[in-house]
Formats: sequence, C-alpha cells, structure tokens
Amino acid sequence: MSFSRKHLLGLENLEAKEIIEILNTAVPCKDIIKREIKKLPTLRGRSVVTLFFEPSTRTRISFELAAKRLGADTVSIAVNTSSVQKGENFVDTVKTIEALGADFIVLRHSVAGSPQLLAETVNCRVINAGDGAHEHPTQALLDLFTLRERCGEIAGLNVVIVGDIMHSRVAKSNIYGLLKLGAKVTVVGPPTLLPPGIEELGVRVMTNLDAALEEANVVNVLRIQKERQQKGLFPSLREYTRLYGLTKERLAGAPQDLIIMHPGPANLGVEISEEVATDPRSVISTQVTNGVAVRMALLYLMSGGENGDDLFN
Repeated sequence: MSFSRKHLLGLENLEAKEIIEILNTAVPCKDIIKREIKKLPTLRGRSVVTLFFEPSTRTRISFELAAKRLGADTVSIAVNTSSVQKGENFVDTVKTIEALGADFIVLRHSVAGSPQLLAETVNCRVINAGDGAHEHPTQALLDLFTLRERCGEIAGLNVVIVGDIMHSRVAKSNIYGLLKLGAKVTVVGPPTLLPPGIEELGVRVMTNLDAALEEANVVNVLRIQKERQQKGLFPSLREYTRLYGLTKERLAGAPQDLIIMHPGPANLGVEISEEVATDPRSVISTQVTNGVAVRMALLYLMSGGENGDDLFN
C-alpha cells in the first residue's frame, strides 16, 4: 500500500496497516543513518519548517536531522523571536510560513487541536509534534518501532505505562498505537493522575506498580512534570518516587527480561533512577536514535514514497 495521509495529527484515526507501513519504512531509514555518508537526495528541493511553541530538544532536532538526511531544506522557527511576540496570531503566522514555500510544517503547541486547525488552514503537509495533552504521534511511532525491533512482534506484549496519564500526550498516542497492533496495555499512577473513563479505551487501570510489573514485558515510564506537585495532585516527589518510581529495588520483583522505556527528558531520581535508566534492559538511548529513522520514514511516505523501496536509489 501507499501511505496516503496528507497530515499526521495523531494515531487515534490511523489504521494498523498504516502504522505498520511507517514502521516497515523506518527499517531502511535506520540502515541509512548507520552509514558513513548519511545523506540522500530523496527530498531534495522540499522544505521542512519546525514551528515549536513549547521548548523541545529531542523532537525538534530529530525532525531536523530526519529532513536533512533525506536532502530537504530545514528551517527552525523560534516563537519567542518571531512576529508572534509582536501580536501576530497563529493563523497569520502559519500562512506566512506557507507563503515562503514550506512543504511541511512540524508543529508543537500547548493547545490541543492546534495541528488540526493548522491542517484546515494551509495547503502544505502538517505533522503533529505534540499538542497539549492530546497526542504525540511520532513519539509513539518510535516507541512502537523500538519494541518491534527488540521483540520482533508487538501483538501479545504486556505493556505498562506508568506516571501522569492524565496530562500525557505520549501515553495517549502509545495507547492507541499499542492496542491497534495487538498489545495489552496497563496504565498505572496515582488516582489523581488517571483520567476518568480511560478504561473505555481498552486498557487495564491499576494504582499498584509492583503488582502491574509482575507480568509485564515492557514498562514505559512517563516524565513527571514537577508543577503537578504544586497543584496538589500528589503529596511530594519523594512520596511519588516511593510508590511509582522505577528503582533497582522495584525491578527485583519484575521479570528479568523487562524492557525499560522513557520518552525523555527524564527526572532522574524521581520517576526513574539513574541506575535503572542505564540498565542493560533500558532502550532509552535506542529510542532517541530510532526517532530519527521513524521521522525519516514519515517524511518520505508523506512525500509520496512507498515502503522505502527506492530510498537507496
């Protein structure tokens, strides 16, 4: 099949076969970034603009590297130095960017639904790089790619997602993607950080991390945003670590082949200890590398490529 989506706004509306096509295409993309000469002319003449209204290191740089590996021109717009600070509204900003010749706009915004508004406003292709607490589809895609690379098969895996499920766009996109590919998902966290009705998505909900880890194949640890403590959603960071932090002591009761993931950046000593983050079972650094491969695959497919067949030509 050929990936026919003009925009990538989330995984909720993608079909399993579309997700699989992206993952399959990421395989030759990862081979490319391992080569001595990493750059291809595949997207020569195309322009990719990263427009981030929130701070980002991994996602923004990953997209820019992915575009450059495929030969595209890249422009990174710092909102704090753009005309937005002079009062220009969001729609006017993106229309200006499109008028300058952008083929892709990669958007991160604090307001859920912003990529949808952008897609309805411009003619170029739009990729959601995280919108509020809604979705972060490319993070979930790279997580899925990492799991498939490590396990060979996603169907049947028992995946635990632990942390602030309520406010996490990473959790939501991972849930959609994992369930579509046949995994079993358990979400774990304090009751105040679990959204009401989330079990309706098809996940199991637990508040005891030790019990959840007993039969887990994978644990994906979400970053705790420290401002949540100021809102009184949990007593203290120390209490959170005691009940939900992934530590060496807690891993003693988990399966020995447990795969450890984290979308980054990690609050070491809070949701995950430094010892666990660097454990041989951790794939955190692999996730970062795979992020470039998956975003290369997405840019390639959205430009009209098929399954990576001509990536090397």
